[in-house]
Amino acid sequence: MLTVFELVFRSMRQNVKHYYLYFFALIFSLSLFFVFASLQHDQQVQSMMEASVNFSAAFQSAAALLILIIGIFTVSSNRIFLRRRSREIGVFQLIGLSKSWVARYLVIENVLLGISALVAGIACGAMVSRLFVLILMKLLNLEGVPAISFSVSAALETAMVFILILVITSVQMIFMIYRSTLLHLFQADMQPDLSSPPHSLFTAIYAMLGVVLIGYGYKLSAHMVDDQLLLNALLVLLSTISGTYLLYRVTLRWCFTWLRKRKNGHLGLYNSLSLAPLIHRMKANANSLTLITVLSALTITLVTMAYSVYYSAEHDTRKAMPFDFAFENRALDEQSFMSELEREGINFRHKTIEAIRTNGVILNPLDESSHIDSALLWLPAEQLQRSGVRLSVPSYGEAVAYNAWASSTFDDSDFSKRYPTTVELAAKGQTGSYLLKELIAENLVNSDLSGNQLLVSEATLKDIENSMSSTAGFEKTLIGTYRISDKGELALASSLYQKYNPDGHSSPDFYSQYKEALQISGLLIFIAAFLGLAFLASTGSILYFKQMTEAEQEKQSFKTLRQLGFDTHMIMRGVIQKQMVVFLIPLFIGVLHSIFAVKAASVIIISDITIPTVISIGAYAAIYFLFALFTLGYYRKVVKNAML
Repeated sequence: MLTVFELVFRSMRQNVKHYYLYFFALIFSLSLFFVFASLQHDQQVQSMMEASVNFSAAFQSAAALLILIIGIFTVSSNRIFLRRRSREIGVFQLIGLSKSWVARYLVIENVLLGISALVAGIACGAMVSRLFVLILMKLLNLEGVPAISFSVSAALETAMVFILILVITSVQMIFMIYRSTLLHLFQADMQPDLSSPPHSLFTAIYAMLGVVLIGYGYKLSAHMVDDQLLLNALLVLLSTISGTYLLYRVTLRWCFTWLRKRKNGHLGLYNSLSLAPLIHRMKANANSLTLITVLSALTITLVTMAYSVYYSAEHDTRKAMPFDFAFENRALDEQSFMSELEREGINFRHKTIEAIRTNGVILNPLDESSHIDSALLWLPAEQLQRSGVRLSVPSYGEAVAYNAWASSTFDDSDFSKRYPTTVELAAKGQTGSYLLKELIAENLVNSDLSGNQLLVSEATLKDIENSMSSTAGFEKTLIGTYRISDKGELALASSLYQKYNPDGHSSPDFYSQYKEALQISGLLIFIAAFLGLAFLASTGSILYFKQMTEAEQEKQSFKTLRQLGFDTHMIMRGVIQKQMVVFLIPLFIGVLHSIFAVKAASVIIISDITIPTVISIGAYAAIYFLFALFTLGYYRKVVKNAML
């Protein structure tokens, strides 16, 4: 008589064809977690990071999200496999085995499978962790060769995650066994939801409601950045997710039924293999398709935003720091710095800009009661032109505002609503007014120089100096600007510049700011890419498992068609049509969701995000379609073997 363990091993051998992708995805997820944990405990990498980058906190947050991804994937996959094996479980109970015996049998099998995935995941993670470190260092522009090591702490954390997953899936198995009847077990793997969808008025209303909710979420996302940001974000999530669920459960099913009605029920071979199964299963698959769509949208949004920050790091830093170095009223430091640059053979361009700083008020046309006194840095256009800045000289009495962070503030990005406006300067009991024509989203001088940057002509600047020279807050300032000709010499020049930053005085330069931005954005894209891979493995695998189940359920139909004379190629044409809908609709809707999500979140990005968005969507879609190819391959094998 076979023991429980012998039955378990026999079952695992017989079901290996069903387990292989699930087993691979579980290994992949555990490997990713081990890599994250290894990097978190890698002292060599942390020592090379700038102190301003909170390396450990970033990876701890990513690890927590990765645990959530792995949990969702394993629970969803386990539910599918339990459903596929429901007849086997029913047979065990039918021959007199108790539910406790069956539960123990499945839990032992789950433990053995999980331990194998854990060992393989840690081994794979240990082998490739150094490669991931090299990729991270490349993204962060760090030099050095990481040492080969094995993190015991990372292995223990991965084992703890495995135990958590094991407990959740085991409870899921036990719950399924004890709440299922024999009849339910023998019918669970049959084709679900074979009844025709209702044609009532309420169905049409629900169908339209799904589209309306998604449209409302899209519309609100374009205007959600205001005083009620959290509430708006919650409403966007609720309306979009609920609308997506109704879209799959009712709207698409209703549309497919309407299409079948238009054909008077004469679907033909290909539509019978594609449209009919979709109609019958759309309601049952609504939960999984909604999950796949939401995870796809989240993945694309996460990767796009991270890549956008990394992609635009140099461009955004240059908009905030137009000069490589700048000194304000520090003539001795300038002379010493120039001597050091010349001694090192570094070519540079130096120009001095004579500016003034005053107090004043920039009026807000949208709120006439807004009169906030602030520091204003008035800069002469002609001198900036001579220093290499491309700009137009404003007319006399007019000014142009420059602010590199303007497009990323919570203000309305349509600057035409606020400009032109007026700048008021109070002097000797009188108020002078200057026309502020427009706002340009970049800086004229480096961002560490205090005051709102305003561009004026030299004649206007002279007029302001004459009228404001005796007022409080007036200051004449000399700004020494430097541009390094060779980008390769920026690192050396930056190291020379650092010694001229006295305690309590922060004067960042372009290179140090760019390096810090590159490290932060590189860390973000590294985390986002690996979380994206985990999301992609989860969504693709869940969809693949669902289609494997449906292929087995349709096996008898394929056998009948083969007996009637239809060959594999003809049947596969209908299957391909079905898979195009199954894979393309979640991808299309997920991409659409992500586009609006990225647009809503783009307030934190200064530059254009079009190229990063296109690249992220293209990369995701390319990998996503690999699962579609796997699915078609499995269907082809089922169709070929239908006559065996």
